[in-house]
Amino acid sequence: MSYCRQEGKDRIIFATKEDHETPSSAELVADDPDDPYEEQGLILPNGDINWNCPCLGGMASGPCGEQFKSAFSCFHYSTEEIKGSDCVDQFRAMQECMQKYPDLYPQEDENGEKSSKDLEAASTEASAAKEEKGSS
Repeated sequence: MSYCRQEGKDRIIFATKEDHETPSSAELVADDPDDPYEEQGLILPNGDINWNCPCLGGMASGPCGEQFKSAFSCFHYSTEEIKGSDCVDQFRAMQECMQKYPDLYPQEDENGEKSSKDLEAASTEASAAKEEKGSS
């Protein structure tokens, strides 16, 4: 005989072999891509960026949210051969904003994480690659 038991926040369901022998009568409902309460990933089904995605860690809001959105949008929609090479200015503006708020956007340390100097070097390299491509 099957039964349920509650342990704290968990509900434990014990099922018998007989319970599994009969087919389920549950009906599956198709997901509604327009359901605002349904969790979506970073990219919505229509190709737009989901600024409410928890995967962004709140970067889209806060004092540098607009700069982040501008840089991320530029990168997402970039059609350059070196993706995002046309977004150096937006990423530089985002970095400059973040440096004004070190408590909210701490500079990473020597534990293998990038520092602001590494980010500057990367943006300079991308800028040089863009100029090189444009001159050829």
